[in-house]
Amino acid sequence: MTDNTINPALRESATFGRDVIAEIQRAAETGIYDIRGWGAKRKVPNFDDLLFLGASMSRYPLEGYREKCDTEVVLGTRYAKKPMVIDTP
Repeated sequence: MTDNTINPALRESATFGRDVIAEIQRAAETGIYDIRGWGAKRKVPNFDDLLFLGASMSRYPLEGYREKCDTEVVLGTRYAKKPMVIDTP
C-alpha cells in the first residue's frame, strides 16, 4: 500500500482495527518496520478495581455490645514469607 488510504476490504478483528492491519500488511510487504509498542492486550488493573466488603469478611457477632471489634488486617497470608499486619486499616 503505497498511498495512505486504508483498504475498506480489510476486516477488523477483536484485537486490531483496520488501520493496524493495514500497517501490519504494509510492513510485511516493504520489510520496513516501525519499532513501537501496540499497548497492553488487556486492561491494566488499578486500585479502582478493588472492592472490600467489610460485612462479609468475618462472622456475625453473637452479642454485639459484649464482643470486641477487631480491625486487624493481615496481607500476604498465603504466599508471603513475612505477612504484613495492619492494626487499623
